[in-house]
Amino acid sequence: MGIIGWIIIGALAGWIASKITGNNKEMGASKNIIVGIIGGILGGLVMNLVGGIGITGFNLWSLLVATGGAIVLLFIVNAFKKRAVT
Repeated sequence: MGIIGWIIIGALAGWIASKITGNNKEMGASKNIIVGIIGGILGGLVMNLVGGIGITGFNLWSLLVATGGAIVLLFIVNAFKKRAVT
């Protein structure tokens, strides 16, 4: 998958994850792309570790894996933000 595919999947996955975790108002397009790409890497790594298939290209499965990884990433970031405030 090329760089354009990663950007598109990353943007969609980051946006969906930010909607699910409630971070949508504080995240712009660039943060959604970054979170989605990192989420794709994280989700692919986890899927490979448990014996599943990670990112396979520009398809629905890759979007689901990237979204799952992005959700996990945003939950971790939110936990550290709340811990730093208190």
